[in-house]
Amino acid sequence: MQNRIRPVQHSTTTTLGQADEALRRVTAAQIGPRTPGTVYDNASGTFEVRAVITDLTEARRILKRNAARFAVLVRDIHAGTEHYTGATWTGSDRVLKAVTL
Repeated sequence: MQNRIRPVQHSTTTTLGQADEALRRVTAAQIGPRTPGTVYDNASGTFEVRAVITDLTEARRILKRNAARFAVLVRDIHAGTEHYTGATWTGSDRVLKAVTL
């Protein structure tokens, strides 16, 4: 009986595809229900979502953070000012006005 060495076939495309999908799901969970037009409230104030940026390069440029995966442009309802945030959606955030797409 001879020893036969079989080449190991790696499915890197499948693994990379699965990793990309997992990161997409994590990012979507971190963004939460924040879509343009949604009004939400948290400990920092009440905000209206103006835009959600999911392009990695653009989000990292806007927030000036290499680890940023998204950026959300919000308008502070009381102050009337706009700013970007990279804060994740948490259990203390509440939707006050939902928008369906």
